[in-house]
Amino acid sequence: MKKVILTGDRPTGRLHVGHYVGSLSERVRLQNSGDYDEIFIMIADAQALTDNAEHPEKVRQNIIQVALDYLACGIDPEKSTIFIQSMVPELTELTFYYMNLVTVARVQRNPTVKSEIKMRNFEASIPVGFFCYPISQAADITAFRATTVPVGEDQMPMIEQCKEIVHKFNSVYGETLTDPQIVLPSNKACLRLPGIDGKAKMSKSLGNCIYLSDEADVVKKKVMSMFTDPNHLRVQDPGKVEGNPVFIYLDAFCKDEYFAEFLPDYQNLDELKEHYQRGGLGDVKVKKFLNKVLEAELGPIRERRKMWEQRIPDVYDILQAGSEVAEKKAAETLNDVREAMKINYFDGDFALN
Repeated sequence: MKKVILTGDRPTGRLHVGHYVGSLSERVRLQNSGDYDEIFIMIADAQALTDNAEHPEKVRQNIIQVALDYLACGIDPEKSTIFIQSMVPELTELTFYYMNLVTVARVQRNPTVKSEIKMRNFEASIPVGFFCYPISQAADITAFRATTVPVGEDQMPMIEQCKEIVHKFNSVYGETLTDPQIVLPSNKACLRLPGIDGKAKMSKSLGNCIYLSDEADVVKKKVMSMFTDPNHLRVQDPGKVEGNPVFIYLDAFCKDEYFAEFLPDYQNLDELKEHYQRGGLGDVKVKKFLNKVLEAELGPIRERRKMWEQRIPDVYDILQAGSEVAEKKAAETLNDVREAMKINYFDGDFALN
């Protein structure tokens, strides 16, 4: 069996550092590992329309922003197929068939769906398209016969529901669909970065994100305003590193070599944490170090993005070519699904027999 990756993002705006440590950096690592036969990276515009149906122009504008962030982070169109979801109509047909294999009660129990509905204040009026998001995602994954789905921790319930749909389809119609496996970031700190305000979720609507495309001065301003330990009022006070966003970001981004370059008083992050916990280390000093770490990580990404911004026609060509490759692959799976369900009525001389 081929080893295939399917992953992607909704084009709701520019991508932020939570996307980077949660999935983007892992995608680049997997892409460059040489361990996978095919890699599909989807810009999920159809899913974004489920809560932006009245403003499709926003989704349209954001597609290019997400594509720029992908290319800036190191997604290579020579190694990975970047495509736009709505340009692969086979995904819609697969979703329609899978809807018959899932109950309303099961979708209502999905923790990711529940939290997303609450966040968008959809409790009283849920768009059906948004409600069926897990089923649509199962179609995306299975259409490309993905064996591996690298995502953030918050997407685990969605992958579990996809696996349920695969098992149900295969038990009813025979072995047809590929059972995917989830891959989480290896760095535990990368499972979910908090917002700079300390809130659990980084969100554009909350204004608590550091974007991959933010200029250096903007990143510095955001870092220096970050929430820390509210009880660490004076430099000499002992501080807490658990749940402290500044140290969570350092866990996610810091490398030992950055200490020699930016903070030679310490050899590693453990030493820095120990000093902060016993007291005598101020928040400003730690934040300045974090800012230098982030600049070392994000600076090259920012520069590559600016380069691609000068080549927008090439970006469109990449998306169009990738969408054509993706549609061909999805069409093969859809043919197999229709055959398994015996709804391929006009295939062959005796198709209706």
